[in-house]
Formats: sequence, C-alpha cells, structure tokens
Amino acid sequence: MSTAPGVASPSRAGSLRDLRRIAAFTARRLVALFLTVMVGVYLTIVIANMGGEVDELRKLQIRSTVAEQVRADPAFADMPAEERNELIQRRVQQQIERRRLDEPFILRSIDYLQQAAVLDLGRAEEMHSDRGSREVYRIIVERLPATLLLFGTANLLVFFVSVFAALRLSRHYGSISDRAVIALAPSSAAPGWFYGIFLILIFAFIVPVLPAGGMVDVPPPDGAWAYAVSVLRHMVLPVAAMFISSIFISIYSWRTFFLIHSSEDYVEMARAKGLPAGMIERRYILRPTLSPIITSFALMLIGLWSGAIILEQVFNWPGLGTLLFQAIGHRDTPVIIGSVVIFAYLLALTVFLLDILYAILDPRVRVGIEGDNQ
Repeated sequence: MSTAPGVASPSRAGSLRDLRRIAAFTARRLVALFLTVMVGVYLTIVIANMGGEVDELRKLQIRSTVAEQVRADPAFADMPAEERNELIQRRVQQQIERRRLDEPFILRSIDYLQQAAVLDLGRAEEMHSDRGSREVYRIIVERLPATLLLFGTANLLVFFVSVFAALRLSRHYGSISDRAVIALAPSSAAPGWFYGIFLILIFAFIVPVLPAGGMVDVPPPDGAWAYAVSVLRHMVLPVAAMFISSIFISIYSWRTFFLIHSSEDYVEMARAKGLPAGMIERRYILRPTLSPIITSFALMLIGLWSGAIILEQVFNWPGLGTLLFQAIGHRDTPVIIGSVVIFAYLLALTVFLLDILYAILDPRVRVGIEGDNQ
C-alpha cells in the first residue's frame, strides 16, 4: 500500500514524534540538572566564604604576612617607621586588589559561579600541586587518581561481593549464614576510618606486617612491578576498613531486595517448570532488578568522595579527601569550590545517564511521554 506524495508514512511519523519527544525530554532534563548544580555550587561558594566573613580573615592574614616580610628584609631595616608602614600598606593593598578582596562579595560570588559553570576553576590562593602549579584544575587532577584507585577498588569489591552473597542468602533464607549477616548488619553504623584505626593498631604495630599509611614506600621502589606491589600493600588496610564497614549492611539490603523479587509469580512459575536455579536467578531475578542494581552501583561510585576526608587522613592517603581537608585548613576557597564543582558535575552526569539507561534496560520505562510520566 503506497502513501500519497509528500505524506509521511505512519511509522515514519511515529518515529519522528518519538525523536522529538526524547529530544525535548533530554533538553528539559539537562537544563534542570544544570540549574540544580548551579544552586548547589553557589551555596557552597557562600558557605565556604561564610557570606564574606572569610574575606576579613584573609585580609588580616595578608596584612600579617606582608608586615613580617617587610620587617624581616634587611633592605628596609634603616627605613623610618612611617615609610615602612606606608610600604606595608601599599603592598597589602596590592595583594587585596590582586585577589579582588576590595570588591563586594556578592559580585565576586557571581563571578565564581560563572567560572564554575564553564569549569574555569581558577588559581589556588595558598596551595599548589607537587609540580608547583597553582591551577586548581591541575591540583585536583593530580590527586584524583589516588582517590579513584582506593575508593573505586573498595566500592567495586563491596558491590560485587554483596550482590552475589545476597543472591546466595536469598536461596537459604533463615540459615545460619543468613542470621549471621542480620546480626552483623548494625556493625556498618561505624564508618570506615573507625575500623581503620584498629586495623592500623593490629597489623601495623602489634603484628607489623603491613604499612600504617601512605600510598607507596619511601623512597619509592624502582621498577613498575615493585612500585605496583608497594601500592597494593599500602591499599590493603584502607580497602579492608571500607569493606568491613559496608559489606554486611549491603548484603542485608540486597538479600531483602532479592527475597521480595524471588516471591513474584513469574519466578514461582519458572521454579514450577523445573528451570535450574542459576537460570532463574539470572533471567527472572537479576534481569528485572538490573535498573536498581545499576543505580546503586553508579551512586556508590559517584559517592566515594563523601567518606574520603577522614579515612584518607587516617591512612595518610594523598587523595582528594586529604586535599579538601588541607584546603579547608588553609581557607583556600578556589580549591574547595573546585572540588565541589567537579563532584556536582559528575553527580549530575550520572543521574542523566541513569535516566537514559532506565529506558534501555526496562521497556516499562518510557522517556519523554506526555505528562512527563516515565
């Protein structure tokens, strides 16, 4: 059956309508996530500066530093007190103008927000990278691999072990191992750094078989394999601390989740047909729950910064947590804001990709239909 010239076929018209609908949904979602990121970043700017109060502390610090430098310089030792004070005042004013501390905070906060929107993170005020760069981007990029290595390894280990252990427990409801996991689940109330302190005490001091902190031996060993082995030895205790603090509550949560889905009618029908247990788990339990599993996995990875500060301090791990702790101590606002901006963009990107993955993995999820029902 042919269609009239100039008239699109129903299938083609439907495809174009779906594409327009998906494009409109994507645009709305991106705009909403971008606005959310900007609100969070601006709140961080205001809080990190305490509404401008930190500027006054920074001015006092500049004045004290400049005064000490001038008085300690032998070239100005014989200068009259009035001239020395005028010199100090000029240098202080130069530093204040260079850092734009003479401008109203509200104007500078808007400039910070505009720079954050285009990932122009600026220059650090006090800190620098190991290579001497004051670019916030380079400072963060230099520390990022260490944090990704440590927390990525720990979270991947926790995730896969907890999912497969939970599947096994869902088949043995009420067994000794199932009751043991339930009993140990409250142990996850303690954070990873809490267990880290005890692990350091036992395995680094009482039985000194592992290093207490750092990322690699000092001096670093020669050769790629020796260096990798040294890094792995230093990772054992922090990874173990994070694993112990998260594994039991993760197994308990997924075990309950799989128990609920294993009682569905279609799972009971598959068992009645005599299908193997492994096939039932893969096709009838894991596949329908793939969306929440991926959500948990993605948010677990993106949320790895939240516990980085204290744990990295306990193990002296040179990552983003240690960087942020040092930036707070130095009141280095650009580094603090830069860290939050990177995290906010990663979180927004993850949420956006999850929306798309839901529609791909679950045919029941419709993207961009009328009324925003998806």
